[in-house]
Amino acid sequence: MSAILISILLGLTAAAANVFGGTIIVQRNWERRYLRYFVALGAGFMLATALVEMVPESLELRGRSAAFLILLGYLLIHFFEHTLTPHFHFGEETHKDEFMHAHKGYSVLLGLIIHTFFDGIAIASGFLVSNALGWIIFFAIFLHKIPEGFTVSSVMLASGRSRGTAWGASVILGGATLAGVLTMAIFRQHVDAGLPLAAGVTIYVAASDLVPEVNKEPGPRMALLVFVGAGVVLLLTALFRGQ
Repeated sequence: MSAILISILLGLTAAAANVFGGTIIVQRNWERRYLRYFVALGAGFMLATALVEMVPESLELRGRSAAFLILLGYLLIHFFEHTLTPHFHFGEETHKDEFMHAHKGYSVLLGLIIHTFFDGIAIASGFLVSNALGWIIFFAIFLHKIPEGFTVSSVMLASGRSRGTAWGASVILGGATLAGVLTMAIFRQHVDAGLPLAAGVTIYVAASDLVPEVNKEPGPRMALLVFVGAGVVLLLTALFRGQ
């Protein structure tokens, strides 16, 4: 199976996780507390994937200039999530008094669309470099996809949108993920730019979005799950690289 076909199939899987996360928030009977564990695992997994796999591969593909693209990817998400959006948290967001205006909900949606687009870029870029890197990146991204869909739906509800609109926002995120995969499939010759940009985005989401949410939780359990997530990456890296 070709790298592009695998990327598309896994992009669809990641997109489905976005939609499932949106379904959780619009269905009142769903149990939500397990999402916190996805956030913690995803934080460690994504951070380790970016620093241990994506950054070294980017430097090997592009040399020193990859560092500038990594920084650009990081700053790009910061701009859309926190410069255009005055108040944004990646985790559960239900502070209705802080999201009274609909445009704030839509600005959060815009930031997450950019972020999920680069999720797709990262998945496809990984497989274009190697199957091992592609699978590791996919698992890193998949772990935070359900909380991501949950987040955008909860924000839309908090800004006064209907449940249908809230669920539709999670569908849009899924579509953006797949669009990122397809974009990288078309411009596959520019994987040396796509991978470092995606690395910067991944570092931002892990370190600036997810870890602060984990640190809000009392007790050591959530913090320890970050180490578990990072440890799984090291284990997968050893297994894949040993083949």
